[in-house]
Amino acid sequence: MDWLSIIPPILAIVIVFWKKEVIAALFIALFSSEVLLLLTDPQSSLWLSPITTLERVVDVAGSGGNTRILLFSILVGALLALIRDSGGVTATVSRIMHLGIAKTRQHVGGLTMFTGVAVFVESNLSVLTSGILARGLYDKFAMSRARLAYVIDSTSAPICILILLNGWGAFILGLLDNFTLSESSVNILWGSVWFNFYAIFTLMIVAYTVITDKVHGPMLAEEQLAQAKYDAVNGQQDSSKTQVEHVPNLSDKPSKARYMLLPLATMVLSMLGFMWFTGNGDLTQGSGSKSVLYATFLACSVAYFLLVFYRHFTHHQTITIAFKGMGEILPLVTIVLLSITLGASLKLLGTGIFVASLVGDYLPLFLVVPMLFIAGGIMSFTTGTSWGTFAILIPIGIPLVQTLGLPPSLVVAAILSGGIFGDHCSPISDTTAVSSIAAGCDLLTHVKTQLPYALVAGGLSIIAFTITSAILI
Repeated sequence: MDWLSIIPPILAIVIVFWKKEVIAALFIALFSSEVLLLLTDPQSSLWLSPITTLERVVDVAGSGGNTRILLFSILVGALLALIRDSGGVTATVSRIMHLGIAKTRQHVGGLTMFTGVAVFVESNLSVLTSGILARGLYDKFAMSRARLAYVIDSTSAPICILILLNGWGAFILGLLDNFTLSESSVNILWGSVWFNFYAIFTLMIVAYTVITDKVHGPMLAEEQLAQAKYDAVNGQQDSSKTQVEHVPNLSDKPSKARYMLLPLATMVLSMLGFMWFTGNGDLTQGSGSKSVLYATFLACSVAYFLLVFYRHFTHHQTITIAFKGMGEILPLVTIVLLSITLGASLKLLGTGIFVASLVGDYLPLFLVVPMLFIAGGIMSFTTGTSWGTFAILIPIGIPLVQTLGLPPSLVVAAILSGGIFGDHCSPISDTTAVSSIAAGCDLLTHVKTQLPYALVAGGLSIIAFTITSAILI
């Protein structure tokens, strides 16, 4: 199949940028992948491709881990609607500004980034917590939702891959434990932190945008649009000033901050508890998909109890709001489902293995590590999954360590960096979709505005990996 295996992801990306329609692009790519799979089986008929496509979706949705991700995404819609319609978001924003925690745009960006760093135990939880907390604040200061999506997306994954006291760390350790090396898997993994250039550069760029309050490229156009909308609603107050002197009213009436803060605190704290529970007392061994689902369900339950107990809404009103929120989030949940399904189909097609094979055996030694980073980026970009990239490239990269004497931590860092880089750039990544959900931002707008920042960090990473390889190898 070889080069034919890259047709489906390329088709998806072309349709996304051409027609601006993500769901159709993902489905067409999935269908083409299933057609190619049928071509490899002489006993199968191409007429079965529509059926096999649907069955692939059913198989993926039937997986426990994938079902939890989908249910989590749907419950996020309910939670967001409950805390929004209750006036809890507005009340929380007013309370934060009254306390002086968010007096400036820099404070708002810093608070968002700090939240993403603090909740490092799970990337989806980090994105969700930061997004929910900061939505109202970004609106107050006429900052675009695209900017929020960028900050939370470009903080969560880099932090999770640097701290590694989470499911990511356990997963990578499990891959490394399959090989016999001169150093322990733990030492290799922790040593990779210092060489994980993409994650480091990405966090530095996010910090730059927060401290300077400057954005560039397509993000600047989104900021100008947000400013225009703000002026239309609130008059001509210049919110571009660093200091905001008074608090304009939001569209929803403020009530009590507890309607937002208690469900949010429940979600974060119970996530830690469920990670400990599912890991049998070890946070690093806990199940991220189980924990985030249980925590989000518990947060929704707390939100429901508060609204009904304090008679803010009746039972019927609360349930209606929750289902309305689920309906609002359904298109993005569909994108998540199709992204995961396409990744599963491409795995059977061998797309990732073919991309990995582009790293040839005839490269100069000092170029092997940069090429692993590039291969990881391409693979993650075309398949929409960083985890799948790690699972394919680590078994390819570690034998290079054994046969060529490459520094193991540097090789692992290049693979991890490449996986996160491609995931940040990809319009078919489920992580990108979740970040859009959390920020309340259009998916394609998020991809378009984040891409220049990711490419800058990726370019700097290639240079850094090349220089480091030349020094160490």
